[in-house]
Amino acid sequence: MSMSQMLLPEIDHETAKTRKFLERLPEDKLGWQPHAKSMTLGKLATHIAEMYGWGADTMGTPEFDIAPVGGEAYKSPNFTQRAEVVAMFEDNAKRFREAVEGASDAAWGETWALKAGGQTLFAMPRAAVIRDMILNHIVHHRAQLGLYFRLNDVAVPAAYGPSADEQ
Repeated sequence: MSMSQMLLPEIDHETAKTRKFLERLPEDKLGWQPHAKSMTLGKLATHIAEMYGWGADTMGTPEFDIAPVGGEAYKSPNFTQRAEVVAMFEDNAKRFREAVEGASDAAWGETWALKAGGQTLFAMPRAAVIRDMILNHIVHHRAQLGLYFRLNDVAVPAAYGPSADEQ
């Protein structure tokens, strides 16, 4: 079994859970944040949705420079409606799945690097980037989103078994 075939069920499973969370975004609370140092609810949801695109990009490029010398720095979108977040998520999730599905085992072992201003922030095998910086990162922020929901009396979707709201 190829590396892609092994990871696709996990990606599909996590994508379905993430979809449930993003579809439940309270549009009237996108500007809410639990603390001044925290992301707003809308920014957190957007960050989750954009990470699926980062997964696709990781599979198709050897590196990404978030602030290239002489170029424009990466900037996250600033959405004001749930539909915008969900649309970006759906597009990115589709691209991510297709990129993983089409990857060779050799591609999983290639080094991928994150850079800023030409300086390497980290470099590791693509498989490690996808598991740690993409999938684990998505799960981490999805859990934060669940807490944001709880603090705003939004029913928390089930993720790994029923939530207190779905029993």
